[in-house]
Amino acid sequence: MTDRRLGRPRSEATRKAILVAALEELDERDYAALTIDGIARRAGCGKQTIYRWWPSKADVVLEALLERADTTIAIPDEGSLSDDLLAFLTATFRQRGQRPTLIGLMAHALLDPVFATEFKEKFLFKRRAALRVILDRAAARGEIAADADIELLMDVAYGVLWYRLLLDHAPLDEPAGSRLAKLLVRAAR
Repeated sequence: MTDRRLGRPRSEATRKAILVAALEELDERDYAALTIDGIARRAGCGKQTIYRWWPSKADVVLEALLERADTTIAIPDEGSLSDDLLAFLTATFRQRGQRPTLIGLMAHALLDPVFATEFKEKFLFKRRAALRVILDRAAARGEIAADADIELLMDVAYGVLWYRLLLDHAPLDEPAGSRLAKLLVRAAR
C-alpha cells in the first residue's frame, strides 16, 4: 500500500516562494506577529495551499530556517579545533536576530508534542550533528582528550546558546561565540 497524498502535487516554485515569504515576513515583524495570511499574500498563493503542506506557521518557519541554516552556518574545516569552533560558533551566534523566532519555535514545541519531535529531529539534532562533525574531526586529529565527553561539550555549547536566547541576560554575539569556543577547546583537552 502506498502513502500517497490526494490533490495536486506540491509545486517546488510555490514551496520556495512560501519559505522566502516567511523569512521576509520575519525580517519585518517578529514571530508573534507572523501570520499565514501575511506569508500567503507575500508568496502570491492562497493560505489553503500553505495549510495543505504545513499544519502551522511554526512548521513553515522551521522549514524556512532549516534551508537558511544550511546556507548560512556551514561546517567549517579550518584545520584545528580552535579555528573550527571559532568559525562555527561565531556564525551561529551571528544569527542572534532570529531570537524571537527561535523562542517562538521553542514555545510552540513545548505546547505541541508533534511539532516538538519535528523541531528536535530536524533542527536541534541537525545543529548538534554539525557540531559533532567538528568535534569528531578534532578527536581524529588528537586535539580532544580520549576521555572527553563529546555529548557534554555539545550540551555546553548549545546550553549557552539557548540559555542566553531564552533569558536574554547576557549578550549572544560574536565575542560570546569566541569566548565559548575557547572554553570548549580548554574543556576538550
